[in-house]
This record gives sequence, structure tokens and C-alpha cells, in this order.
Amino acid sequence: MPEGFKDKVMHASFHIGDSLIMASDNCEPGAHFAGFSLFFKARTEDEAQRVFAALGEGGSVQMPLAKTFWTPCFGMLTDRFGVAWMIGVPGEPG
Repeated sequence: MPEGFKDKVMHASFHIGDSLIMASDNCEPGAHFAGFSLFFKARTEDEAQRVFAALGEGGSVQMPLAKTFWTPCFGMLTDRFGVAWMIGVPGEPG
């Protein structure tokens, strides 16, 4: 194995609700997340608040959760690992 690879993750999986997410560490030096966002569709506004707060710990909020013209609850943040997230609840605003 190349130098610095002994602590890399080769395969990982975790569940978010009913969804399975699979991941691995990037093997390129200096790799970073850029040019995309992940979207988490929450079932309720309470779930959106919980997920947003958990992902926001140690990260930065670009748009706090709020009602928009297309949904009762939507927000955007970057987590502590630099991954951009959009969190939303489907449906019409109330």
C-alpha cells in the first residue's frame, strides 16, 4: 500500500432512513468535495430539523431551514467534512 493509505476506508455503508449510502475514501492526494450537493428528503419538518442540526454540527449554513414557494421546509449547509447538503420536505408550502 502507498504511504498514508493504512487509515483509509475502502468500503463503508450506512443508512439514512430507508436509504443505503455507500462510500469510500478517495485515494488521490488532496482530494476534496466540490461541484455537487447531496439532497436529503425528510418526511416531516421535525425530521428535517433533526437532520439539518446533526449535519450542521461543525459545518456552515448557507441557507437556514425555511418555508419556500415550493416546500414548507428547505435549507442548505456544508457539513464538517466539506460535503454540501440540501435538506427539504416534499409538498406545497403551508
